[in-house]
Amino acid sequence: MDFHGNSVHHIGYGHPRLVEAVKQQIDALPFAPRRFANEVATELAERLAALAPWPAKVLFTTGGSDANEVALKIARAATGRFKTLSFWDSFHGAGFGAASVGGEATFRSHIAGPLLPGTEHVAPFNCFHCAYGHPGPDVCGLACATMVDYTLAREGDVAALIAEPMRATPVIPPPGYWRAVEASCREHDTLLVLDEIPTGLGKTGRFFAHDHDGVTPDIITLGKALGGGMLPIAAVIARAELDVAGDFAIGHYTHEKNPVTARAALTTLDIINDDGLAERAARLGESAMNRLREKLGPCSAVGDVRGRGLMFGIEIVADRDARTPDPDLAERICYACLSEGVSFKVSAGNVLTLSPPLTIAEDDLARALEIIETAILDQS
Repeated sequence: MDFHGNSVHHIGYGHPRLVEAVKQQIDALPFAPRRFANEVATELAERLAALAPWPAKVLFTTGGSDANEVALKIARAATGRFKTLSFWDSFHGAGFGAASVGGEATFRSHIAGPLLPGTEHVAPFNCFHCAYGHPGPDVCGLACATMVDYTLAREGDVAALIAEPMRATPVIPPPGYWRAVEASCREHDTLLVLDEIPTGLGKTGRFFAHDHDGVTPDIITLGKALGGGMLPIAAVIARAELDVAGDFAIGHYTHEKNPVTARAALTTLDIINDDGLAERAARLGESAMNRLREKLGPCSAVGDVRGRGLMFGIEIVADRDARTPDPDLAERICYACLSEGVSFKVSAGNVLTLSPPLTIAEDDLARALEIIETAILDQS
């Protein structure tokens, strides 16, 4: 049972409805040169635009990293500025521009010489103090939002703030955090770009993760699960008035309007909607986290159980009071689970990050949770 899936397997692997739709599309029209429109890509653009909170325009790319770079190009063109603000420990892709705004050392340190200029970073809402409760995640989270406001005011000419609405590690933003950040962006004429590539499409129990926080971004990027766990496709959804670069090749990807990948995305959206998978993720996720908290509450090796929908995690610690991470124990638990047939990722060194598909059978979910609980209690 895959509880990682690189966040692409919202509808599992090889969903029969998706397989049939892709086969039919290959027979009907397998490719269209980018200079021509086609009905499938046009329908997908209209469907995604309809999901936005404002009149929207849509561009497609073949991957999330490119989608984020297109979003930043749009922000530059629309604002006449080049600076960005993003967060340490964030991930926005492995491309040069995406790695520049990203905050993970793995994707930055190996590049010789400077990254893109003007890519400022601040501490995220899950900074050390937030994560370890000093003075408390809500208070500290709002302090982190103040840091965003200070930096935007200090720089004065930031084109865009790009961020993940919820860290896939997972870390939940404190109440009021994103509203405070959005207010700062509005005050300083900075566009708010939300990277929903791992968190969108119903994974957190809402179609977009930022819907939990009551904010309205200017640009949204989607990817990963948009291709149904089968084909690569990503999308940039932007406010219509940001369409100011018509004379420039802001995307220009050979497969940007590929009818087969577009059909995969359309069918994936249909499945998520028709089967109520966002609502199902909310229900199953709440039940799973309640179960884990009950079963593992007495275990001193568990510092926290957190998440939204079917994106949740278990923090493994050596000292619960001090929240001292225990990466060695987390690794042992991971391999113990793997030997019993449950695969997941350990994030931030000590967080068992659990991301099952939205279509998982309830019996399978219960069995996986039992394996994880047993491994934690046995190994600790």
